[in-house]
Amino acid sequence: MKNPKWHRDEIILALDLYHDPYRGTVDSKNPNIIALSELLNKLPIFMEKPDGAKFRNPNGVSLKLSNFMAIDPNHKGKGMKSYSKLDKEVFEEFGRDRRKLREMANRIKSIVTNDFIKLQLDQIENDEVSELDSVQEGQVLYKLHKYRERNNKITKKKKNSILKSKGKLACEVCGFDFKEEYGELGFGFIECHHTKPLYTSEDISTTKLTDLALVCSNCHRMLHKKISTLSIEDLQKLIKKK
Repeated sequence: MKNPKWHRDEIILALDLYHDPYRGTVDSKNPNIIALSELLNKLPIFMEKPDGAKFRNPNGVSLKLSNFMAIDPNHKGKGMKSYSKLDKEVFEEFGRDRRKLREMANRIKSIVTNDFIKLQLDQIENDEVSELDSVQEGQVLYKLHKYRERNNKITKKKKNSILKSKGKLACEVCGFDFKEEYGELGFGFIECHHTKPLYTSEDISTTKLTDLALVCSNCHRMLHKKISTLSIEDLQKLIKKK
């Protein structure tokens, strides 16, 4: 069986190395390429690797960088033209924003090298958002986002602080209040949405109360559907236009 196609997270990491001025030659013996191969094998994305020996090995990583050469208009050479549609999309997406690319790559690396966080992310299931590969920052950062939203300790503190200041828990987008709709059954029920961009938070293991917004289940799903671009304020405006 063939190994799975490259995921967005993997392409981001490979592209970051491609643009690194200290990358070195595109060769399977290059220490930087070997290091990236080892990192890719640690990502909490693919639970099954049909051909473990060949999965993202140095030869495969070298080929991916050669694919970028075929896409890169500034590269003086041919490169390997067997690149995927996603390779081209990611390359063009970050063509003018290398800083953001580096920030995302560094954040993914920091997660993979944190054993505790990586273990937590391994336990978070995929959903329709991550499986469609539609999150700009990739699946690893999206899973970190979900992990933070499910942190019982911080979400409980957020709910208590809002109850104390406002006396109720209403969706910050549409105003829906579970207690008003369902009575005592709905008391204390609401979801938390992490509002900070997935790649910019200062500490991967820390979430501030101000980073969270209280939202109903429907609004939360809509926010996740376009998690890279849709803010609480954007969704509020969308609802008001109806």
